[in-house]
Amino acid sequence: MKKLVLAAAILCAGFQLKAQPKNIKHIVLIGCDGFGAYAIPEAKMPNLKQLMSTGSWSLKARCVLPSSSAVNWASMLMGAGPTEHGYTEWNSAVPEIPSAVKSQYGLFPGIFTLIKEQRPKAKTAVIYSWQGIRPLIEKDAITFVVPGPSGDNDNFCADTAAALIIKEKPLLTFVHLSEPDGTGHNIGHRTPAYYAELENVDKRIGKIVDAVKKAGIANETVIIVSADHGGTGKGHGGKSLDEVQIPWIANGTGVSKGHEIKDVIITYDTASTLAWLLGLKEPQSWRGKPVTEAFKNH
Repeated sequence: MKKLVLAAAILCAGFQLKAQPKNIKHIVLIGCDGFGAYAIPEAKMPNLKQLMSTGSWSLKARCVLPSSSAVNWASMLMGAGPTEHGYTEWNSAVPEIPSAVKSQYGLFPGIFTLIKEQRPKAKTAVIYSWQGIRPLIEKDAITFVVPGPSGDNDNFCADTAAALIIKEKPLLTFVHLSEPDGTGHNIGHRTPAYYAELENVDKRIGKIVDAVKKAGIANETVIIVSADHGGTGKGHGGKSLDEVQIPWIANGTGVSKGHEIKDVIITYDTASTLAWLLGLKEPQSWRGKPVTEAFKNH
């Protein structure tokens, strides 16, 4: 009986190893602020839809509540929700609830803490358009931290991310783009202006995807595109599906092609997916689950 149990354990371990895609040396996470999943079917976004048609995707992933920025960017990068990491508002600069645990960097342990502790020689990069990202990242654990200049800086961030990917080829690159959130607030969601801005968002995504190809690392890279929240009218923070449902799109090495993900995805699953793909051990405090359905032989 003991031999049968041992054999079963070894067999299960073997399946787990097969489930994890191999040869992943780079991940690019593109976060688009205020990008409601509802908009994608009607949006003119050829670059994004190419990632979907040749990758895996869900338009029913969900943010945490409230459907606002800082609380969700923290959850995406920290693998847990606000009751664990403590950031609870759209512009949280410090946790309103004391973090359940803290890393050596004084924050709830995020994906960059894990990389620094377990892959200390790896290069990482964060390029962000909204200054509210700064309090949510472990700056001392990240190789390149580039804030965008004040004003309309999404083009700067896309250009900078592309240049860094080509020159430095980081293990993990996180790019935060402020649009279409700004247009949603100023003019409104589900407006012609909102859809027009998504065309610009798509061009920036395309520029980053092209950089991965130019860097010669496309066959060893996974690109993930997601958002912090959607919106309704000129705002967000509520409980409507337009506010809560976000896109989650994966493309690249080991990703199933043309596959709509049926599993439930919560934004903190993104960090868990990154850790799983990179072979990192997750802390006990994380609540996310890897989105294994997106990958072949999951």
